[in-house]
Amino acid sequence: MTFGIVPPYLLDRIAGLGAVEFQQAAAAARRTLGRDRELRAARLTLSIRGGTLVAELSDAPDRTISDAAGTETLPGRVVRREGDAPAPDVAVNEAYDGLGATFALYSEVYGRNSIDGKGMPLDGTVHYGTDYDNAFWNGDRMVFGDGDGQVFGRFTSSMTVIGHELTHGVTQYTAGLVYRGQSGALNESISDVFGCLVEQYAEKQTEATASWLIGAGLFTKQVHGVALRSMKAPGTAYDDPRLGKDPQPADFAHYVETTDDEGGVHLNSGIPNRAFYLVAHGLGGHAWERAGRIWYDTLLSGLRPTTDFAGFAAATVAAAGKRYGGSSAEVAAVRAGWAGVGVASDGAGHAG
Repeated sequence: MTFGIVPPYLLDRIAGLGAVEFQQAAAAARRTLGRDRELRAARLTLSIRGGTLVAELSDAPDRTISDAAGTETLPGRVVRREGDAPAPDVAVNEAYDGLGATFALYSEVYGRNSIDGKGMPLDGTVHYGTDYDNAFWNGDRMVFGDGDGQVFGRFTSSMTVIGHELTHGVTQYTAGLVYRGQSGALNESISDVFGCLVEQYAEKQTEATASWLIGAGLFTKQVHGVALRSMKAPGTAYDDPRLGKDPQPADFAHYVETTDDEGGVHLNSGIPNRAFYLVAHGLGGHAWERAGRIWYDTLLSGLRPTTDFAGFAAATVAAAGKRYGGSSAEVAAVRAGWAGVGVASDGAGHAG
């Protein structure tokens, strides 16, 4: 499975734009949708390849950035390796730094050695395709488009995008959540959670000073919007006369039943996203320390691949209790966070 940061419902909207000033964006969105469908159809196997382990592994990043030079051929020409001086290309350096920031969060905070926990090299390709309106993790590497210049700018510019996509790899190697329905929305949400935490850790932001936005700065000035998604207030990231309003629900009462987008995985991820924000807000301070630790522990707790919202909520309560104690403030904050979005956390189903 290939995971892209821009949801298909937004690309569909852009592809239908008829205004002369957005012709390039519409054409780019149509090409991106076509390419994304091909990538999804490829169904790359996301599993540990062969079970082969390297004898000696250092807990340090091993980054390689390549340049596709406007083609769709991967990996492209290598332009920067681990330890090299910055390149003259800003996209190369943004990708390099974003991969490093993601490695740092997982290594320094959670003791995880790269995406697979075993020192997996971090590879990225920039300048993929022509006006390609997405960035994705394909199971082996990060791939970045440059955007169309009318709706989207370059996708390397957002650290939350890089952290989001690489976290799909972490989920791949841990919980393996099926990318459909509620488990798929959880898969997306977990990537949003740790995408935000990558940025917050790098910038040393508290939960109060962080933006809680996914993809801030991706939109050009021609779009009325600040980001692709808001974890703090799902449904408010953009409101544009051409692109429409951010359709994410913020609570389970407004869960979207649909057959599109693998059962609405990019839509309904707003529900667990806000639950995490509420937990982080209730605990205060740095979100990666306690709220993030609970979510990371939950990833390692033996979730079923088809875990739904209620099952995940119960697992986060159990993880908080195991680490901090059953009567702790952390457990209370987790329960309150899920209650705030209408999801029961006692394993008995959904509240509200």
